[in-house]
Amino acid sequence: MLVLVGTLIVVGCVLGGYVMSHGQLLALWQPYELLIIFGGAIGAFLTANPSKVVKAALHETLALVKGPKYRKQDYVDLLSLLYDIFGVMRKEGVLGMEPHIEDPQSSPVFSAYPRLLGEQHLVEFITDCLRLVVGGNMEAHELEALLDAEVENHHMEAEAPAQAVAKMADALPGFGIVAAVLGIVTTMSNLGGDTTRIGEHIAGALVGTFLGILLCYGFIGPLAAAMESRVREDGKAYECVKVALLANLRGYNPKVSVEFARKALSAHARPNFQDLEDHLKGARAGAGA
Repeated sequence: MLVLVGTLIVVGCVLGGYVMSHGQLLALWQPYELLIIFGGAIGAFLTANPSKVVKAALHETLALVKGPKYRKQDYVDLLSLLYDIFGVMRKEGVLGMEPHIEDPQSSPVFSAYPRLLGEQHLVEFITDCLRLVVGGNMEAHELEALLDAEVENHHMEAEAPAQAVAKMADALPGFGIVAAVLGIVTTMSNLGGDTTRIGEHIAGALVGTFLGILLCYGFIGPLAAAMESRVREDGKAYECVKVALLANLRGYNPKVSVEFARKALSAHARPNFQDLEDHLKGARAGAGA
């Protein structure tokens, strides 16, 4: 929602200020300048990036309207899932998790949280980490190095679309200059003609520079920043899993391990201790019934 509000404010203030200073809106309508700037930027974007990044950039742009992928209730479910996993490991040993991680879709532990079960990458991350615990016989510091590398790799892949869009935004002022130069070329070729037409060509060239800068700093650049911020926020789920697994491997009980994970979340998305405690009590009561 803030993305749409911010975009409307940019459009309203820029165009509103221009009209209030007695500018003519029709003078800004330069379709050929837009074709040069947008067409050049999109072409360069497609040339510079593989298809998976292009598709992911489109998907992430549309997803900004929906807000963050994981909300407070999702983190409550994630922490509860980790608590249940650690409970199984404590009662049955680490080998007790083997059937659950081999087929999480039919696992009663994972299927209790259908929203999370639909997040394929997150479930794969959890199950891959648990496989290392079950079959690796690893010390906590050894597992930590592997998890750090995997989380970093995930973050790099997730941020690639935002970085690609940011580079496209950086190129827009350059394409605006290209459009302006081409407009000046057209102007120079009409120097002996009607002065009104010459003025229109100069105005069009200046609009090209204006559009390139406005699109970069008013629209595409902030869009890339919003995408990057969303990726960082969504990555907290992976950090949460990593912290909880390491705490459990170091010998902390399930409740303390989950508390370690809760502290790794951002303050605005973190469920408070009492909400999580009440949720866990309700889950245990439901399981006992």
